[in-house]
Order: sequence, then C-alpha cells, then structure tokens
Amino acid sequence: MDRPEGSTSKLSTVKDGIRILKTIIQLIKEERPLQFFSMIAASLALISILLAIPILLTYMETGQVPRFPTAILCSALMLLAFLSFYAGLILNTVTTARREFKRLVYL
Repeated sequence: MDRPEGSTSKLSTVKDGIRILKTIIQLIKEERPLQFFSMIAASLALISILLAIPILLTYMETGQVPRFPTAILCSALMLLAFLSFYAGLILNTVTTARREFKRLVYL
C-alpha cells in the first residue's frame, strides 16, 4: 500500500506504545484521581517501610541509628506518600463536584 506523497509518518511500535500509555495514565489521573494517587502513595509507603526495617532493627539492638541519611529518606518518602494520598482525596472531591455540576447543567 502506497502512502500519499508528502506523508512522512512512520509507524513506530515503541514510540506509539509509549504515547498510548501516557494517554491512558492521563485519563486515569483525570477520571479516577483517588485511585491513581493512592497507588503512588502505597508504593512510596512500601519503599519507605522496606528501607526503615533494617534501621529499626539496628536501633532496637544497639540504641543507635548508624544510617541517618537513610532514616531521613524514609521519613521524607512517608511524608510524600501521605501528601500524595491527600492530593488524591482533594482531586477526587473536585472531580466529583465537576461531574455533579455537568449533570445539573444537563438537566
């Protein structure tokens, strides 16, 4: 099958796949923000907990925190997890209000 003259578009599996994945993520973020940001919060919290376990075990044994930068990283990741979750709650409320407003305008 011949392309029309002047057409330079090529199919690229990886590039098109990445573009489709970005579109899917954007739609999920806009339509279901609580689910999207909760997944981010859960992954950040899980990473924080996994990094904190050895620090807590060392602290229980010796009473000292030898890896202080890792402890700060764990705290920061957990704060980001809570922040992400609350951002999802706020955006979910905004999305719900927007849907209700559209429904009222439609009626």
